[in-house]
Amino acid sequence: MVRGLGDYIDIVGEKIISEIYKKARSLYNKHLCHINSTFLGGGVAEILSRLVPLMNEVTDADWRIIHGNPAFFEVTKRFHNALQSGSIDLTEMRKSLYTDVNQEFAGYTHLKYDCVVVHDPQPLPLITFYKKRQPWIWRCHIDLSNPNPELWNFLKKFIIRYDLMVVSSEKYIKKDLPVEQRVIHPAIDPLSLKNRELTEAEISRFIKQAKIPQDKPLITQISRMDPWKDPEGVLEVYKMVKEKVDCRLLYCYNLATDDPEGMEIYERMHKKARNLVERGDVLFVVGNHDLLVNAIQRFSDVIIQKSVKEGFALTVTEALWKGKPVVAGNVGGIPYQIKDGRNGFLVDPHDYKTCAERVVRLLQEPKLAKDMGKRAKEYVRENFLTTRLLKNYLDLFSEVLR
Repeated sequence: MVRGLGDYIDIVGEKIISEIYKKARSLYNKHLCHINSTFLGGGVAEILSRLVPLMNEVTDADWRIIHGNPAFFEVTKRFHNALQSGSIDLTEMRKSLYTDVNQEFAGYTHLKYDCVVVHDPQPLPLITFYKKRQPWIWRCHIDLSNPNPELWNFLKKFIIRYDLMVVSSEKYIKKDLPVEQRVIHPAIDPLSLKNRELTEAEISRFIKQAKIPQDKPLITQISRMDPWKDPEGVLEVYKMVKEKVDCRLLYCYNLATDDPEGMEIYERMHKKARNLVERGDVLFVVGNHDLLVNAIQRFSDVIIQKSVKEGFALTVTEALWKGKPVVAGNVGGIPYQIKDGRNGFLVDPHDYKTCAERVVRLLQEPKLAKDMGKRAKEYVRENFLTTRLLKNYLDLFSEVLR
């Protein structure tokens, strides 16, 4: 079922929906375009899959996907890691591959729009292959607090062509960049398959289909198989929790088309946890079905997100919306979502002992977990739903197009 703005009234109220229609008045007959690197897998694709249809209810918006080959996505994954402080061998061949794919895409893609929004590093150089006739916005969803200097200097020559740069946290604003910058927090769609309400019967059906046993408490991390999500650290935390509470750990993971590193990390983790997997203590489930992920989040007793780097972490937002207690790394955009001790727990992601203690406490104190969950859902309702994100974008477009 296609959802319209009117379907959100019961969740956010009539006033919010009315504000959206009013903000769109200055954008009548304006044509906008979002460009990213994948239509499936990862937070950006999920955001755009719901934001663009709602945007089209009040103005005109397209969504384009850059066409890259496996080598291109291998390079851009290295860029992603290096922008989050990783190392990189920035060879001329990698630079050329990066720009050549963008140039090729520009050769068969017309961008006759009033404003273009480019998401993340993959399509960043596109702006150099068009005659600039409209405002361009670079929307970066990853952690830029400490980028690799060599890579950052290379990418800056593209970024400075943009009219505006949007990031997810004040911590990511770059003072060395002579481009106007804004902070917009990402958001989730409460009516999407991944976030809509489920009955107990629906939850049970999906859990059984995924062959997840229901006889013990369940700790779950939902994320890509990505080194910044620290799947190995999650396993070590689980081992500590297991000493205090008999429970299971579930890795609910997905593999995106623009992330060639994921399968390698999955295979390494499965091998590392082999004995626990054989005993049924550690489970791996592919989260390639939004209703399944929804059911897993609702069925889990504690959600963990032990990221060491994070752009914003919409998986945390999703879990909070479902009224689940979350223990998460105090990094990136997560502290905007979790107020430590009130609607979840923040931990140093390198402090496995404290992380395990917080998980144990939530498992042993169900009233505390329930109370935190109630406060968490209301906090997301007030701050991190797609209707708020739509308002932010309408304001942004009105500003650059005035």
